[in-house]
Amino acid sequence: MGFLPVSKEDMAARGIGQLDFVYVIGDAYVDHPSFGHAIISRVLEAHGYRVGIISQPDWRDKRSVMALGRPRLAFLVSAGNMDSMVNHYYVSGRRRREDAYTPGGRTGRRPDRASVVYGNLIRQAYSDVPVILGGIEASLRRMAHYDYWSDSFRRSVLLDSQADLISYGMGEKAIVEIAEALDSGIAVKDITFVAGTVYKTNTAADVYDGELLPSYEEMKKNPARYARSFRIQYENTDPFNGRTLIEPYAENLYVVQNPPAKPLTTLEMDDIYELPYMRTYHPSYEREGGVPAVEEIRFSLVSSRGCFGGCSFCALTFHQGRIVQARSHESLLREAAAMTKEPDFKGYIHDVGGPTANFRHPACEKQMTQGVCRDRQCLFPKPCPNLRADHTDYLSLLRKLRALPGVKKVFIRSGLRFDYLLADADDTFFRELAAYHVSGQLKVAPEHICDNVLALMGKPKRQVYERFVKKYDAINKQLGKKQFLVPYLMSSHPGSSLKEAVELAEYLRDLGYMPEQVQDFYPTPSTVSTVMYYTGIDPRTGRKVYVCRNPHEKAMQRALIQYRDPRNYELVREALMQAGREDLIGFGGKCLIRPAKTSGGRNRAGHRKNNRTERQR
Repeated sequence: MGFLPVSKEDMAARGIGQLDFVYVIGDAYVDHPSFGHAIISRVLEAHGYRVGIISQPDWRDKRSVMALGRPRLAFLVSAGNMDSMVNHYYVSGRRRREDAYTPGGRTGRRPDRASVVYGNLIRQAYSDVPVILGGIEASLRRMAHYDYWSDSFRRSVLLDSQADLISYGMGEKAIVEIAEALDSGIAVKDITFVAGTVYKTNTAADVYDGELLPSYEEMKKNPARYARSFRIQYENTDPFNGRTLIEPYAENLYVVQNPPAKPLTTLEMDDIYELPYMRTYHPSYEREGGVPAVEEIRFSLVSSRGCFGGCSFCALTFHQGRIVQARSHESLLREAAAMTKEPDFKGYIHDVGGPTANFRHPACEKQMTQGVCRDRQCLFPKPCPNLRADHTDYLSLLRKLRALPGVKKVFIRSGLRFDYLLADADDTFFRELAAYHVSGQLKVAPEHICDNVLALMGKPKRQVYERFVKKYDAINKQLGKKQFLVPYLMSSHPGSSLKEAVELAEYLRDLGYMPEQVQDFYPTPSTVSTVMYYTGIDPRTGRKVYVCRNPHEKAMQRALIQYRDPRNYELVREALMQAGREDLIGFGGKCLIRPAKTSGGRNRAGHRKNNRTERQR
């Protein structure tokens, strides 16, 4: 089948005079179903449309988006597999040195706010061709939102990009319906009926059963109004019971969000993931060293999508939704069998999962007909009585994959929800996880240990994690294995002050563990936690929340988690003194650090250290 056209020469070789769609993307062109542009373009191709790819165009020159000519139906635009600002910057604001989605890992190949820049670039080149945004950046910025990098409240990306439509979420169903509407001659301004899309209009009178949100101008003046708006949006992310939302702007302008597209069936998922992908990057990138991101997914299997975990700092609820959709065993086994025949396959399947690896079916029976609960979570604050905590299907799939000829080991590297694991009364999966699917270390995400912070994170209480640790250790002991847990921890999440950061440091001290990496909370668009960060309000309850915004305090909280690192000494000392915890500075077994040295070998407490103490330090 080959790659899709990327040049006029490719079009000529295929006998294509004009493409139906030109897809402008911020990533390198990788024809693999782990990349959104590959899925959308192959789905359109499967429905008879001709699609070409313009990858990482020069955003300073409009001719770069004219390379494939004028499309018959529309331009499609995606910033890439990541929000372009997250792709470019650490939470500290420092620029990243590598871009895994660019040939050779080089930076500087895409602009900041790529969806906006590409949309305006296309408007300069073709003022009358429809422009449709998709991908995670547009999906999570589809309504007015707080932008961490500019520390400002921004309009819907639909308006700033001058695009006509946003296809939000995963987008397969919406893009086909949009394509068919355009192909039938319907003007893009009249495509207001597609589930999973956002459009703009000058009148809200024609919007059926819509719910009016606070206006952009109101929210910009009063962040508390944004917290209220976000709660309404959060309660309407379900395709079965979500309402149409209307966000007013000045001068009779409205941004309208239709309810999400219906979840895919297993057959639809299979069909999409078995389209004729080349499963690698375009060969033109070979001379630059290829595309680093491919190595992470090359021998991995996407088993499911959607997540009912409900973590406050995660945007999956707004992008993939809370209803889990899964591929069939047969489809996954066919893909795995094909993998084993690749020359570079060494016998190891690196992952079998999705947003959460051990979610393989909807949380309860009613979700596929009535939708998810608006005002309740499936796992938080404790598992719902209606939750189906059952790993039988996942366990069966993993056993089949392990039995394939040529497969030595099947790893699970996607996140696991340990509270869901504990909710399953049958320990069989837990035992086989430890026996066959861990490579010495299992990564889990307790995120914190203070219950007040965990509640704001939407995570289970500390005692749940401790129960999981105890059970994991017991199972490994029974198996005669020495395997460890690597906990992911987050500093500076809303609700975490220096007091909670010190408690976390004490927990790590008692555990005898210091993490090599710490994730400082990163306020990305369309998460509950980001709304807390911006407004100081938990949008779910309306209660005020402590927010750490000071960069120096952020550094202290992060340093406390790695208090043993000598480079963090001064920050840890300052943090302990500010928190009134000087009791943790000293020589006792419970102390985090020792007193600072003074001239003459005396510490600041006035005690001379002997040689033995110095050597220990």
